[in-house]
Amino acid sequence: MDLRRLMETLTRIAEAVERLAPPPPPRPDLAGAEGFVWHPATPPATGGLLLPVARIARVDISLLQGIERQKGIILENTRRFVRGLPANNAMLWGARGMGKSSLVKAAHAAANAERPGSLALIEIQREDIASLPDLLRLLRGESRRCLIFCDDLSFEREDAGYKALKSVLDGGIEGRPENVLFYATSNRRHLMPRDMIENERSTAINPSEATEEKVSLSDRFGLWIGFHNCDQAVFFAMVEGYAGAFGIGLEPEQLHAAAVEWSVTRGGRSGRVAWQFIQDLAGRLGVTVPASG
Repeated sequence: MDLRRLMETLTRIAEAVERLAPPPPPRPDLAGAEGFVWHPATPPATGGLLLPVARIARVDISLLQGIERQKGIILENTRRFVRGLPANNAMLWGARGMGKSSLVKAAHAAANAERPGSLALIEIQREDIASLPDLLRLLRGESRRCLIFCDDLSFEREDAGYKALKSVLDGGIEGRPENVLFYATSNRRHLMPRDMIENERSTAINPSEATEEKVSLSDRFGLWIGFHNCDQAVFFAMVEGYAGAFGIGLEPEQLHAAAVEWSVTRGGRSGRVAWQFIQDLAGRLGVTVPASG
């Protein structure tokens, strides 16, 4: 085969391979919505999609009671980020139903109210954490600031997601994009169950180093904010706040008595229980409230 025919054959092969290759992912239209949900591509590292959210389910930050310190920290950190100042990735951990995810969404809304359109909220599912580097590559260089949010983050085993998150929090060789901040919530203080940490300690050559490696993932968040179960006074404040905001005109004594009865049937007090109580009470009274908080 002469050189000309060889080059023609190689050209046809190259063109065929190029046709088989997936097209590059389109640049996201971050101006199209306030919030997005990340859908990674299959197989990984071939792109992904940011699907816009028509309406972000949230409550006003003023209605979140019993977490004043946590509100102040997250709101100030988010405001700094929106203004282009240094800000920290944040882990919100602790008791169920005490407003961790609600606070993230409320802080996003508050920051955008002060600087309209400045911040996009992007939700990533915990099972998609391994694709986080792909999402960051897609967002790198975008002019709009982005708050990536993972709700109920935890790991049952050391997998690609664990390593991907650690790399992102450490910055890696590329570093975290200047326009991206990462917030996560978890019921676990160290993101991993105690029995898994104990198992790593018992089977490792150096038990203390193995345990430190697992726990250190949480330490990579600049902000590590705890949420704890509320007492009855705070629970009443939550219920009164919702009732006042939605025009439920019961006397405080009636409202409190009904709230206590509801919390007993639910087995505890929390912001989530207060919201569920208000939803039920409003339905019985014929009062319209938002479908979700």
